[in-house]
Amino acid sequence: MAKRLIEITVPDDKRERIRTMLEPMNISRQSEHSAEHGLTTFTIVTDAEKVETILDTLRSWTSGVEGVFAHVLSVEAVVPSASEEKAKQEEAGEEPATEEKSHARVAREELHDSLEEASTLSPNFLLFTAFSTVVVAIGLVRDSPAIVIGGMVIAPLLGPNMALALATTLADKALAVRALKTNFAGVALAAGIAAVTALFVNPDQSIVEITSRTTIDLSDLLLALAAGAAGALAFTSGAPSSLVGVMVAVALLPPLVVAVLLAVNGRMEEASRAFLLLTSNVVCINLAGVAVFLLKGVAPRTWWGAKQSKKMAVRALCVWIVLLVILAGLIVLSNVAG
Repeated sequence: MAKRLIEITVPDDKRERIRTMLEPMNISRQSEHSAEHGLTTFTIVTDAEKVETILDTLRSWTSGVEGVFAHVLSVEAVVPSASEEKAKQEEAGEEPATEEKSHARVAREELHDSLEEASTLSPNFLLFTAFSTVVVAIGLVRDSPAIVIGGMVIAPLLGPNMALALATTLADKALAVRALKTNFAGVALAAGIAAVTALFVNPDQSIVEITSRTTIDLSDLLLALAAGAAGALAFTSGAPSSLVGVMVAVALLPPLVVAVLLAVNGRMEEASRAFLLLTSNVVCINLAGVAVFLLKGVAPRTWWGAKQSKKMAVRALCVWIVLLVILAGLIVLSNVAG
């Protein structure tokens, strides 16, 4: 698990309270020093999975106290390593500190902040969406898988979709609105660029990269479920999400571009199948994302907030599952009719 450095700054008269709070946590690497203006800073290096517990405890112990804040930073390396320290303890006959069971994930605050930033509707998001759509459209028309994959590398679609799944899990309306706004803007921009492209090209049956998006079976649902689960797992574990983002983009952008290209050229039956693929992938990615967040124990800090959010998340899961069953039925009927 990744390491995190936590800097907790409190007024000098509250430092004994923080010492008492940290004492039972068995944190091997921590220090304390006086800062300016009557403040004391505690520096802690710990596993990313323990950050949420520390921050929640800090909130409860310093409720109503002004001047308390914490910074959480990524740590690239620690010397000596945890395994080296454990070996030294065993050689000295000391009992290693017992590890509490956890969900092995980053803190909800870190997860929320990273997805909030990734789902922001910014000029860069729109530019990357536009560039990736152009590249994908060219790759599709040229029947070049390499160019299509190149477009996926720069497509910024993972963040908004994972943010929507997290918003559903936490019952966070503000994050949900942000994610939906960014998603809709990205889809509209990609569809507009694809429509303009369709005015200059008329894709024929020989273009495999296009016709392959007009056929769909149940294995495509498994692909999208895997993409959504991998995306959520990457964010909760603090792992790089760039490669997973390519996987999610593959499931979303090419079917959208193909559906618009075919619809503008009057091939509505094939366009409808590409749109069915796109819709199925959206449902699967969000369903898998919510499921992974729930399995990882992502929830609001307060018990009443956790209770409310769990109810909403379960309802959302039921809705996604019903939609998935309906779409699976449509896929089967479409294949039988075809």
